[in-house]
Amino acid sequence: MFETFEHKADMGIRGVGKSREEAFSECAKAMFSIMIDLEQIEKKEEKEVIVTSYDLEQLLVEWLNELLYLKDVHSMFFSGFEIKEIKKKRKGYELNGKVFGEKMNDAQEVKTEVKAATYSGLRVEREDIIWKAQCIVDV
Repeated sequence: MFETFEHKADMGIRGVGKSREEAFSECAKAMFSIMIDLEQIEKKEEKEVIVTSYDLEQLLVEWLNELLYLKDVHSMFFSGFEIKEIKKKRKGYELNGKVFGEKMNDAQEVKTEVKAATYSGLRVEREDIIWKAQCIVDV
């Protein structure tokens, strides 16, 4: 499950799942849902994603900003997010995953541009058996 929420001039995004991986994937869906109707985007191409960071909160920001980078470099929108694993390393965490989407085209109705994921409102936490990941994105 994912959701967006208002935050002054920016937008908040939140992902909820049974694992860290699922919560991070749902957070990515929330971010891309701000930009485009996810139902419009076919999963025609895939890109591999590997990001590292010293803690889980920073890893979420790195993950989301890497997706924005891939969107811009490859002129693509993504609608599918698969994280194989988030693993603890000696000096932090590593996320390995794939994203699926298609090239941007004139038929797609772009809603709002997301510039970056920020550290504002940043949280990654476990509540019982549910993981929640959230941050504010700059629009």
